[in-house]
Parts: sequence; C-alpha cells; structure tokens
Amino acid sequence: MANNSLWITTSPGDDAPEEFYAVIETPKGSRNKYEVNKEGPGIMLDRVLHSSVMYPADYGFVPRTYYDDGDPIDVIVLTSFPLYPGTIVKVRPVGVMHMIDGGDRDDKIIGVASKDPSYSNIKDIKDVNPHLLKEIKNFFETYKILEGKKTSVSDYGDAAEAKKQIENSMKSFEDKFHNEFD
Repeated sequence: MANNSLWITTSPGDDAPEEFYAVIETPKGSRNKYEVNKEGPGIMLDRVLHSSVMYPADYGFVPRTYYDDGDPIDVIVLTSFPLYPGTIVKVRPVGVMHMIDGGDRDDKIIGVASKDPSYSNIKDIKDVNPHLLKEIKNFFETYKILEGKKTSVSDYGDAAEAKKQIENSMKSFEDKFHNEFD
C-alpha cells in the first residue's frame, strides 16, 4: 500500500530510541493544533484550541511508531525557539508524561532538541526545570476543558522509561503493519 505520510516516510533514525527523529506538528506558543495526515502528505489543522492557553513546547510525534491510542507516539520537544510544523528534529528522550485523555492512556515522550546547546545538560526528567514541568502538566490538564473533555496527568517517568515506550511503539508499528510500507 502506497502512503506518503510523514508518519510512514520519515525514519525514526538508526539510533532510536537513544536519539530519534521527531516530526513537529504544533509549535511552541500556538493555539492551532496541527496533526499529521496519516493517509497522505502534509500536516493539517486539526482544530484551534477553545481556550486561551498555548502549547508550552513544540509538539509532534515519533515516525513509524504506533501507540495505544492508534496514533504515532506523541513527543513534547523542549527547544529554545519554536519550530515550524513539518520540521524534522533530532531529539534525545529525557522522560515521559503519564496522561489520560478521555479515559484512555495517552502518554507523551518528553525530549530535548539534540542540537540545542541550551538543553545539552538535560539527560533525564530530573534535569528539566521543575516549573517548566508544572507548566506542561497544567497545559495538558486544562487545554480541553472548554471542549467539554477531561484529561489528567499523574506524573513523569524517567529517560529509561521513555526509551522503552519508544522501543515498544516502534515494535507495535512493525507488528501492526508487517512492513507493508517498506
């Protein structure tokens, strides 16, 4: 089956899960929620957030992964400046945010842009500014309230757990699609 989606055509990289490529969908500071077109090219506007909150960090996904929610695994990328939708960025995973969205598990990998010197010292979730982690948690707990949807964030896992989730979601992609996109 031919599919030219960024989800399918972009490699997570040879070093994944230690470092991986992420595709940015929504830039830091945006109220527009973009999503990859899973059946064709490009990134599409999914919706404009119903509240006045803005994404606290760049947001995207790890290509060629398949998570519990039927989508590629989500990633929150810490960078000094916002990246454009569709940007492919090398990321070092430092943790995972445990989240429930509408009753379903929807964890988010937390990573840093590998080539951003401002984040070169961050290797694990414990190295991330605690206030920034509170901002991220607050955003994801509140951004759907005015849509009448419920989300909750329990805690953060470390870099080892993030790498395991990436590895598992890469395997789930291969199991689900049996290399039909190669």
